[in-house]
Amino acid sequence: MMGQKTWISGSSLLGATLRRRVRVMRFSTLAVAAEDRELEDLIGYMDSLNNYEKSGFPKDAGTDSDHGFDLGRMTRLMDRLGNPHSNFKAIHIAGTKGKGSTAAFLSNILRAQGYSVGCYTSPHIMTIRERILVGRSSEPVSAKALNCLFRNIRPILDQALEVENRCLTHFEVFTAIAFALFAQENVDIAVIEAGLGGARDATNIISRIGLAASVITTIGEEHLAALGGSLESIAVAKSGIIKHGRPLILGGPFLPHIEHILREKASLMCSPVVSASDAGVRTTIKRISMLNDRPCQSCDIMIQVERDRELLLKLNDVNLRMLGSHQLQNAVTAACAALCLQDQGWRISVESIRAGLENTYLLGRSQFLTSKEAEALGLPGATILLDGAHTKDSAKALVDMIQMTFPQARLVLVVAMASDKDHLAFAREFLSGRQLEAVLLTEASIAGGNSRTTSSSLLRDLWIQASQELGISVILEGTVEYQHLVENQLLDSGRETEHKTILAAEKSLEVSMKVASQILRLRNGDGSGIIVVTGSLHIVSLVLASLNV
Repeated sequence: MMGQKTWISGSSLLGATLRRRVRVMRFSTLAVAAEDRELEDLIGYMDSLNNYEKSGFPKDAGTDSDHGFDLGRMTRLMDRLGNPHSNFKAIHIAGTKGKGSTAAFLSNILRAQGYSVGCYTSPHIMTIRERILVGRSSEPVSAKALNCLFRNIRPILDQALEVENRCLTHFEVFTAIAFALFAQENVDIAVIEAGLGGARDATNIISRIGLAASVITTIGEEHLAALGGSLESIAVAKSGIIKHGRPLILGGPFLPHIEHILREKASLMCSPVVSASDAGVRTTIKRISMLNDRPCQSCDIMIQVERDRELLLKLNDVNLRMLGSHQLQNAVTAACAALCLQDQGWRISVESIRAGLENTYLLGRSQFLTSKEAEALGLPGATILLDGAHTKDSAKALVDMIQMTFPQARLVLVVAMASDKDHLAFAREFLSGRQLEAVLLTEASIAGGNSRTTSSSLLRDLWIQASQELGISVILEGTVEYQHLVENQLLDSGRETEHKTILAAEKSLEVSMKVASQILRLRNGDGSGIIVVTGSLHIVSLVLASLNV
């Protein structure tokens, strides 16, 4: 990457030029599914509560400290509701990355077997209903069912808020609602994703008796301040979901000393451990093919792990719609959890595991838009990839997935990020990978508010810093070459002796998307290449909202 040059736009000059030339489609934050209009009272109620997804998590919030979340508050709330979480078995999933995908894989395996499944995850992309799936369908809970339950339990919630001096949070109350709904619908089993950490998380109200198994997917540096400031403290916090005598499934791979922390806690709790990174687990990504206008990866999975007795699974040619080696690892982690349930007497066939893995697909995770969707955005012929990656590790996973899927494609990034992320580490992963045609830094409101949004100009400055740290030379705005770009002209091929990456700040997401498409046309002539929208699930949400998904 030494010697690569980077174009820098100190203003939205390029965007202003495009505004004069093209009709720009508006990306609306107000696009709401018609069904959600029934939920105005619930959404208004939830918006009145303290929401750390909007404000950011306080220091040490997820640790066993005086400043940590108060699980006693959640215990009292659930007691007022009649402890609905005691009415079903649960799989509890924690981890820095991969827990939502693992929850989706496992839920679909159980549904394929015919079980009625509750699934609780966060955050959501388009509607708060996505956080709760219930029954034999992988569709979000209906507004009618959610609204009916809310109206029935609202007096109890009001009373609890009064007693707790309105300290109950958005996540605590919605977790309680989800658990009450699972009990009401008499689910056979619930797959529960932890919110922050594990030990102090509201979902950790699940008792040893109700727990079928714990899963810890990965340990990374996200939410460092809230979880004690180190990888070790994060591992300790997430190990808090391990319960006495109940099996622990490890995803990984983990750093040796981090895995030691998790295994030591499991040993203290007399919890048998099954690792999806065990030497007896072998996987292969064989090929990439197209399925319904979207790529999928064909994989072989072999699991042969000794526990009290052998856990064995062999699947050839599994067609995963979730792309990348990290998603294959999530699929294997879910399969290991299914085998642990099988070992406990749950009926789970090999066919159900295959069907569950193949039927899993999530918005905003390695999501390629169809040609019709690209056209609906006003970008006909464009290949658009949406991925909510926002950490160093997830950026690396995304880079690796693109390299595996489309190794020769030209790339333009459209990036917006929350203020509490490691922007430099994120930028370094992309800049130190394959060459980029352009990076367009833009803005997206985070969780419906602007307080945690990083300005496009600050993102630009941080990407400049990352470029300099990597030894990538910079061409500032105002040069002859930049003026050629603004005027939609390319340098003569004979004069362009080295690759130059365009780096521009543009507040408008819709203009950024148009600029990305225009740059690919300038560079390729036919516009071929991939527009990668990333940095936050919230920027993904804005794109999908414009499609009325």
